[in-house]
Amino acid sequence: MSLEGIAILFIALLFLLFTIGFEIGFAMCLIGFIGFACIVDVRAALNLLTLDFYNVFINYGFTVIPLFVLMGQIAFHAGIAKDLFSVAYRFIGHVPGGLAMATVAGAAAFGSVTGSATATAATFASIAVPEMDRYGYSRELSSGTVAAAGVLGCLIPPSVPLIIYGIIAEQSIAQLFLATIIPGIFLAGAFIATISVWSKINPKQGPKGERFTWKQRLGALTSVIPVLGIFIVVMGGLMVGYFTPTEAGSVGAFAVLLVSLAKRDFKGFIKSVSESLYIACMILVLLAGGTVLSHFFAVTKIPFMAGNWLLGLPFSREWVMIIIMFIYLIGGSFIEDMAFLILITPIFVPIVTKLGYDLIWFGIMVQGITMIGIVIPPIAINVFVVSSVVKLPLSTVYKGAYPYMAVMGAWLIILLIFPQISLWLPNLLMK
Repeated sequence: MSLEGIAILFIALLFLLFTIGFEIGFAMCLIGFIGFACIVDVRAALNLLTLDFYNVFINYGFTVIPLFVLMGQIAFHAGIAKDLFSVAYRFIGHVPGGLAMATVAGAAAFGSVTGSATATAATFASIAVPEMDRYGYSRELSSGTVAAAGVLGCLIPPSVPLIIYGIIAEQSIAQLFLATIIPGIFLAGAFIATISVWSKINPKQGPKGERFTWKQRLGALTSVIPVLGIFIVVMGGLMVGYFTPTEAGSVGAFAVLLVSLAKRDFKGFIKSVSESLYIACMILVLLAGGTVLSHFFAVTKIPFMAGNWLLGLPFSREWVMIIIMFIYLIGGSFIEDMAFLILITPIFVPIVTKLGYDLIWFGIMVQGITMIGIVIPPIAINVFVVSSVVKLPLSTVYKGAYPYMAVMGAWLIILLIFPQISLWLPNLLMK
């Protein structure tokens, strides 16, 4: 059998393992190992397996992952999200759809210390939806808003998927973080505008909340100061080169820990450490399995063949990029988004480079696709999380999330047409 035939056979087997529920990291490792053994020999495959796992788990650069995961988990359990929602609610809760708008604003702020879409969605599902229920919001608007706003948790820096992309593509994590700030604010604003239009079309679905005095609003701002300070210290330290990404993660985790201890949340800290260990190990196994699989791809020349095929298409580079984005979207809809990111990005990075695109910009586009994959069927993690927390049918949450999906699609097209939206800030501050 030719190398191409072997590659196609083992890729089919890989997707079969994904379909039957085999652990994704181990599935990539198993297929990579067996495929490499078939093409080279078993002894070389055993050496490859040992070295790849060893190199991933001792790589100092990868320590940034557990640190930012720990930072996010501590923030998740420390009640920071409730404070952020309360502040946003006091300022904009009195306008039509104001509680839903406050959910978006709070989720965007919460994303600056968590980096997790599912944690953001789960947290605001338990905080914001009951409050919106109290004021008579439609379940579609309340649940759909939370599911969509949760994606801001993985878009606003720090973002764990973006860290992984930076490691794979060998790009500056600080520049990637800076590149998401303006698109993240832009998307949050687009969500708020969507809620405003929705509430004006059907006022009964998004009624006004309570109006607070300026004294009450300004008094609530004290709870935002720690989050703002952590964001400025972490991003500022990265931007000026005072911190490496790993050091920034450790400083951020320690700062969030201090906030947690100030709230006397000792049980939450213990749970945060346990969950962070689980998540970090899962990500590292994904990276190790992806590394083994990438070596199998290398000997079968899959990246070379894929590159030649895409570059040989009779289309402009913009259409080739749309095809690449479509592959990310479809693949991420059936496979866990982070796993697909690790699986496919090493193949596409050389192609994107040859097309002449900036890899920082491409990282934001990939992050945008990953973000959309979190809320579109069939594997819409945020929709599942919100449905589970607020005990609503999936169809109800999906119905509320559809307008936001359209907004995210338009947002992605705008970034494709105007790449400087994401590149302006890193070019200004770090070049």
